[in-house]
Amino acid sequence: MNTTHTLYLASTSPRRRELIQKLGLPVKIVNNNAEEVIDPSWSPTEAVEQLSMIKAHAAYRNMKATGDLLSGILISADTVVVLEGEILGKPSDAEQAKQMLSSLQGRSHHVLTGFTLIHLQSGETVTSHEQTTVWMKPLQPEQIARYSATGEPMDKAGSYGIQDLGATFIERIEGDYFNVVGLPLSQLADTLGQFGVIVP
Repeated sequence: MNTTHTLYLASTSPRRRELIQKLGLPVKIVNNNAEEVIDPSWSPTEAVEQLSMIKAHAAYRNMKATGDLLSGILISADTVVVLEGEILGKPSDAEQAKQMLSSLQGRSHHVLTGFTLIHLQSGETVTSHEQTTVWMKPLQPEQIARYSATGEPMDKAGSYGIQDLGATFIERIEGDYFNVVGLPLSQLADTLGQFGVIVP
């Protein structure tokens, strides 16, 4: 059992916190203080990988500065929704949430999560990403308005949460479900194996 390997999650997302607990390893939450700005020249894949690296390195610097650089693995992630090559992040207000959902309804889109792992003792870093295709059902404007009014879309890329009420909008997916929630557990477990952390 990997009781000596603590995972340090550099994320404020409650969904990622819940997901990483499923790996059965000790988890601590750390601050990253990173400014999440997407360079317009980045492709969607570059965007999620670069943002996950920015978050990871910001948290790594914070841990070094405070003397908290212990043994374990630092993990950060970033998730976006991509529709026809355009990145959809988190909505700024309910109106933007309705616009995003209107553009997604009745068609497929991709959910990309980039993640970065840093071995705290060696500094070795691995960055990768996962992609899942999601088909959303056709929706009536009234459905979109009611859902937007719940507030659920406000902190979610693409303005919906597949693990919550937004699940009723999803027709099917192809790929890792947990990737859509915010952390691709299967690929993450494989990547942890590169650092000698075996899950389960």
